Amino acid sequence: MSTGTLYMMPMTLGGENPDLVIPSDVQEMLKNERYFIVENIKTTRRYLRKVDRSFPIDDSTFFVLNKKTGLAELHDFLHPALEGNNICLLSEAGCPGVADPGATIVAIAHEKGIRVAPLTGPSSILLTIMGSGFSGQEFTFHGYLPKDRKDRVRKVKDFENSVYRTGHTHLFMDTPFRNMHVLEDVLNELADSTQLCIASNLTLPGESIRTMSVKAWRENAYDLARKPVMFALGKLQ
Repeated sequence: MSTGTLYMMPMTLGGENPDLVIPSDVQEMLKNERYFIVENIKTTRRYLRKVDRSFPIDDSTFFVLNKKTGLAELHDFLHPALEGNNICLLSEAGCPGVADPGATIVAIAHEKGIRVAPLTGPSSILLTIMGSGFSGQEFTFHGYLPKDRKDRVRKVKDFENSVYRTGHTHLFMDTPFRNMHVLEDVLNELADSTQLCIASNLTLPGESIRTMSVKAWRENAYDLARKPVMFALGKLQ
């Protein structure tokens, strides 16, 4: 018996219409699948109903993958694929396997000889790089910054030093309720001339992508609370 495929299905970055950011052929593939490995069942069910109002939720199987999921469970999640069924891996938002727990299940799929197929969808990391004016040749995504302020400041200063030495682009993020703390640290601790890109509400109503010097941001900063935000430090090309 041939194995099924682990499809890495993209999700919207928020509540926007899937037709605006998810290719139509990817949506059609999603409508036909019934096994899902997801970060959040409620979010996934809502998304499936946006793709197809009549999607048979009750006929589908959902496995929850998060930081608390044990290794033995991950192996069990892939049993349907070993029996010839396709499985869709979905993140909470955006592309699975990037800044979420999905990479582990993908690694196990490779070990088991299950085909892995990443599909096209929105990535806040790439969208920020594209809209920043910074180098897309050499960049690093650092994920969430440390919660402790001293460690957080040390990190962003390291990023700043790297930008001036090498021109390398550094991207990072934090939870919506800590966005303003991050912004305050960046504006208070970094040099006036350092270039900062702030990308908020990507693909959503009120989307904003702006790159300015730290000095200019101090004069034009706005409220980032409760918004999905990506920060980037880099050198304008």
